[in-house]
Parts: sequence; structure tokens; C-alpha cells
Amino acid sequence: MVHEIISGFAGKKIAQKYRSAKIVRKKWFKKDRSERVAMKTSYRGERAAKWILVFLLLPASLRAEPVSLKRVVELALSHASGAAITAADELHAAASYRELHNNYIPQLSTGAGLGYSYGFPLALEGSAPALFNVTAQSALFNPALRANERAAKADSAVAAFRTKDQRNQIIQDAALSYAELAKWEQRLARLEETEADADKLQAAVANRVKEGVDSEVEGLRARLTAARVRQRITEAQDAADVLREHLSTLTGLPPANLQTDPDSIPAPPATATTEEAAKDAATSNPSVQAAVEHARAQYLRAQGEHRSLWPSVDFAAQYALLSKFNNYQNYYIPSRPCTTSLGEFLCVTSSFQQNNATIGASIRFPLLNLSQRSRAQAADAEALKATKQAEAARNQVTEETLRLRRSVAQMQAARDVAQLEYEIAEKSLTAVQTRIDAGTATLRDLGDARYQASERFIALQDVTFELERSQLGVLRSTGDLEKWALGTP
Repeated sequence: MVHEIISGFAGKKIAQKYRSAKIVRKKWFKKDRSERVAMKTSYRGERAAKWILVFLLLPASLRAEPVSLKRVVELALSHASGAAITAADELHAAASYRELHNNYIPQLSTGAGLGYSYGFPLALEGSAPALFNVTAQSALFNPALRANERAAKADSAVAAFRTKDQRNQIIQDAALSYAELAKWEQRLARLEETEADADKLQAAVANRVKEGVDSEVEGLRARLTAARVRQRITEAQDAADVLREHLSTLTGLPPANLQTDPDSIPAPPATATTEEAAKDAATSNPSVQAAVEHARAQYLRAQGEHRSLWPSVDFAAQYALLSKFNNYQNYYIPSRPCTTSLGEFLCVTSSFQQNNATIGASIRFPLLNLSQRSRAQAADAEALKATKQAEAARNQVTEETLRLRRSVAQMQAARDVAQLEYEIAEKSLTAVQTRIDAGTATLRDLGDARYQASERFIALQDVTFELERSQLGVLRSTGDLEKWALGTP
């Protein structure tokens, strides 16, 4: 009986301890779960913060969207200082032409010539003293002015052609820089893959050297291959940075935001290689057209110097309100005579008129002007010089266009050869990898095959870029560069 009581009492104690322990475990589990939830939330927040930090620390060139060639050319034309300079020259030439043309429109001026007169009223700066005066003057017949006006119009055309040539130069610079930057970006991507393969190969050869399978020379060769790849990468990165800085100067975009889109580069049109095509291209070249117009302007200017010896007629008119304190009334002679006992005389009376006007034409006949003849001879020499310079410019552009067209044909053949060599190198690399899997080739063979494939890829890129350079030169010489770059008709 006592034993049962003790056992029941002990069982109650054990049950109470079990319930209290269960409650403690429940509280601990709830607390642990809340802590785990908090830790998981904190971990997620830290992971999100890390990804945001990684995104912010990425190079801007990796986050920037590619910029098309057309956009780069448009920004270069609107931002380049050379285009602004030639545009200002064009405005100056147009203003010079209007200045000469407006000489046929009467020039009006007004003023006054006030002063004290003692005796007869003398002129002040070529005009009689007046309270108020108005003068008008313009050219009616002036052969020299007409020739100079036509020369100024030709100068305006010269400025327009030079502006077009400057635009073509800016487009060519921007397009070549863009194409070269695209080449270096593609090369960097290829070299990064080659570097990873070279590092793996170097580590594998190092293990074989350590195990005594290969000699130390093989390890040095593997290191040399990796070093050459790193040298190529450094060269590509430096060239890409320089080109981005140059394009940034041309376009105004930050260098970090300049990422090319090779697909936006349009294919150049086919070019002919005949001499007739080169001569036709020279006639449409803006620099040749500017030289021809400059020669024409110099001829017209010389013509104007010769015609300065011809007669000329100008329109002139003047109105003056004369004063009464300049003694005009003392010297005014009326139109009717005065009859006296001694006879008829022109009498001085007080009949004075304040309002006076004159209108007519001024005619000049040059008789002897040796200095003007010398100026005309000098202008003839300048016109002859400009004519010969235009012929030299035409011949130079014709030869340069023919040379560029032939260069395009040569570069196309060289690109075909480089393309075939690259394909052979890729096929050889695939064959060596197959032999590696079969155990019939060495790691040295694999490294050499990868290096040859990389070099052939670089050679193909260089030849392709030189072909694009020659094609852009042909487009500029024919005047079709802007149409190619911007797609304008």
C-alpha cells in the first residue's frame, strides 16, 4: 500500500517534470523558429544588398546599351568643332555676297551739319552746313561690282562644298573609329576565352612537369603561350580605351557608355575598278568641286579688277534743310535780273529758300589708272594659279580613287585567304581535341592549335578592318559616304 502511494507520488512528479520540459521545449522551438526566420530574412537582405553592390561596381561598359553607328555619326556631326567652323565660314561667305548685292539698293543716311559761318558758308565734310539732311546712294551700272558679286556667290558655293567635305571627314573618322572599336571588343571577348584555356593548359602542364611526365621546357612553353595571350589582351584593352576616348570627344558621350553594335554597320556598296569610274567620282568629290568653284571665283574677281577701268553710273540724291545763320541769304542770287539806271544786273536780294533737294546720277569715266591695271594683272595670276590647283586636285582625287578601288579588290582577296586560313585553324583545333580525347595527341599540340586559331582570328579581323577602311575611302572620294552612314537619299 505504501509502495503504491510512493509509486503514484513519484509518477506525478515525473509527469509534472515531463510536462514542464515539454513546455520549455515548445517555447525554445518557437524562439528558435523566430530566430531562424529572422536569420533567413537577414540573409536574404544581405544577399540582395550584395547583388546590388555587385551591379553598381560593374564597369559601366558592361551595363551600357550598345550605341548604333548611325547614332554615333549623328552625334559627331552635331558635336564636332570642325563642322561648326566650316558652317561659320559658309555663313560668312553668304553674308559677303549679300553685302555686295545690297549695293544696288539705295543706302539712306541722315544727320546734320551745324556750324558758324564767317563770310561765304563753306562745306563741312563735303556737305553744306544744314540743320537736317538726308542722302541716298546706290549703284546703277557698275561692271566691276557685278563681277565681284558673282565671285562672292562662287565663294559661297566653295564654302558649301568645304562644309560637305568636312562633314564627310567627320563621318569617316567616326565610322572608322567605331568599326575599329567593334573589332577590339570582339577580339577581347575571344582573347578572354583563349586566356581561360591557356591557364587551364598551363596548370595541366605544370602538374605533368611536377610528376615528371613532361620536361620543364614544356612548362615554359605553356607559360609563354599564356603570357602572349595576356599581352594581346592588354594591347586590345589599351586600344579600345583610346578609341572610346576619341569617340567621346567626337560625340560628347561618356567613354564608359560607348559600346558598339557590329550589326548596325551597313555593308558598303560594290565598287568599280575602271579609270572611267574614278574620273566620274572625281567630278562629284566635294574637295574637287570646291577647288573648281574657287578657281571660278578667282577668275571672276580678276574680271572685276579689269572692269574697274570701265565707266560706271551711280544713283545719288540729297535733301538739306539750311539754316538762316550761315549767311546763305547774303549770297543768294535769284533767277530774274534787277534793272537799274546803270543797266541790268543780277542783284543780291533776301530771297532765300531753306528746303533744298538734288537728285541725279553720278557718271565716272576712268582715263588713266596704272595701279588698277597692275592689280588686274595680279588678279589674273591668282586666277591662273587657282585653275592649276583645281586641275591638280582633280588629278589627285582621280588617282587616289583608283588606288582605293584597286586596294578594295586586293583586300577582298586577302580577306578570303584569311577566312580560309582561320577555318583551317579551327578545323585543326577540333581535330587535335579529338586526338586528345583518343590519347594520340599531347597538350603541347593542343596549345599550339589554340594559339594558331587565335592568331588566324586576329589576322582575319585586321584584314577585314583594312578592307572597311579602303571601302570608306572610296565612299568619301565619290561623295556617297553620308548616304551610306545615315541612309539619306
